[in-house]
Amino acid sequence: MSDAFAVATHGLSMRYGRETAALAGVDLRVPEGAVYLLIGPNGAGKSTAMKVLLNLERPDAGRAEVFGLDTASRGPEVRAQVGYIPESHAHDYAWMTCGRLIEHVAAHYPAWDPAYAAHLIEVFGVRLERKAGTLSKGEARRLQFVLALAHRPPLLLLDEPTDGLDPVVRNRTLAQLAEHLADTPTTVVIATHHTHEVESLADHVGVLREGRLVAQMTRDELRRTVVRYRVEVPEGWQPPPELRPASLRRSRAGREAQWTLVGEPDEVTARLAGAGATVRDVTPLALEEAALAFLAEEVLA
Repeated sequence: MSDAFAVATHGLSMRYGRETAALAGVDLRVPEGAVYLLIGPNGAGKSTAMKVLLNLERPDAGRAEVFGLDTASRGPEVRAQVGYIPESHAHDYAWMTCGRLIEHVAAHYPAWDPAYAAHLIEVFGVRLERKAGTLSKGEARRLQFVLALAHRPPLLLLDEPTDGLDPVVRNRTLAQLAEHLADTPTTVVIATHHTHEVESLADHVGVLREGRLVAQMTRDELRRTVVRYRVEVPEGWQPPPELRPASLRRSRAGREAQWTLVGEPDEVTARLAGAGATVRDVTPLALEEAALAFLAEEVLA
């Protein structure tokens, strides 16, 4: 994996109307060759961020770069290097058959690989004679995968890529995506709120909440530093001030408390003990649980 960034945004901010902040000072950093999960609930700003990267939306402030290219001034060059699966299943060419649409898209990409496209058509079971506008949600998603992968782009932007797929097709799709990544040097940004479906592919994670990037780190760092602590505390005990900003989730029953905290476990344990708490258990979290901890209502600024 390179030290360079395939995607970098700088203070990206955007509003819809006066009240709704779709993005608020977002600084994404996606290393070349990474599989980056952009996690957040519906409305967090994931789709907006992807559209800005493609210059389909213009931010109110900040800028975005893809492979060092400014997306606002060099949009066509950026889009030529991207395979994109949008959240929406609607198609602008509903009147075209799937076969004709594939030919139309292929003409725009010099790197289009006809043999690979034929393989993808078979894997995803795309019926070439069907009109795009008559496809079900799942069928449309499978067609979108063919269009996104067949020119082997250096960057894939996948917005809720498993949406609409039944379990069997979902597993087949994720297996094909893993095979694609093994065969083709690719950076991938996957926007999702179904983390468990794609977490095995990820090595970087970003968490968006109400337009703000509240966490961004490697998968290993997330799993190492976001940990649940079970502690026993004396009557009237208060947490040390330096740990309060690190608190993501907490509950208390009598003299026993559970905290999900961000920090190196040895340092956090030492601080808790120094404040008079007895640490009874330290539990690492699964990637999805660790990421979702940043979305809990108890998140502190």
